[in-house]
Amino acid sequence: IDSHPAHLAAWREFLRSAGKEVVDDELSFVLGGRTRSEILRHFLGPLPERELERYGRRKDEIFRALEYRIKLIPGVLEFLRNLNCQRIASAVATSASEIRTFSTIERLGMAEFFEVVVTASDVSWGKPDPTVYRLACERLAIAPHHALAFDDAPAGILAAKSAGLRCVGVSSNGLAAQLLDAGAEQVIRDFKRLTLNNFAQAA
Repeated sequence: IDSHPAHLAAWREFLRSAGKEVVDDELSFVLGGRTRSEILRHFLGPLPERELERYGRRKDEIFRALEYRIKLIPGVLEFLRNLNCQRIASAVATSASEIRTFSTIERLGMAEFFEVVVTASDVSWGKPDPTVYRLACERLAIAPHHALAFDDAPAGILAAKSAGLRCVGVSSNGLAAQLLDAGAEQVIRDFKRLTLNNFAQAA
């Protein structure tokens, strides 16, 4: 999915409400696949758990008002449907919260295609820590070197590579060079030209 515009707008509005003005270069930190707690501490400094929860709820309220900006990357539903027809298992491995993740994939009509969903609620650290990808592979009962990750953030590529997966970068956000630098084997703009043959060759 292409959620970057919604994330950027939500974090900008939240930080402004918390008295923190940030420029675009600083705000790019939120696109790194990090957890909400990591982002809050990065911008607002050390925070006790109670404050993290309070700020987190406020940020989620803002994000929910902007969820309509989250779009499907062209071709992704057809790609997932083809994988499903061929009985190729798929998983979500994200640093987003469980509630937000399930809300998003259900709203976009994607939930039926995933056997496993791993979120920030399942791990202690967000990407680039590899745990989220390792856990996804474990729950799919496949070895990481038999899995192929698609990620749109450099930290996500680093996480997948560290977990032992091969990686394809998805650049709907102008980060192609950074994705390649992080270790993506190739970068695609969308899923329209990605066939099962492409998948088999890449994996």
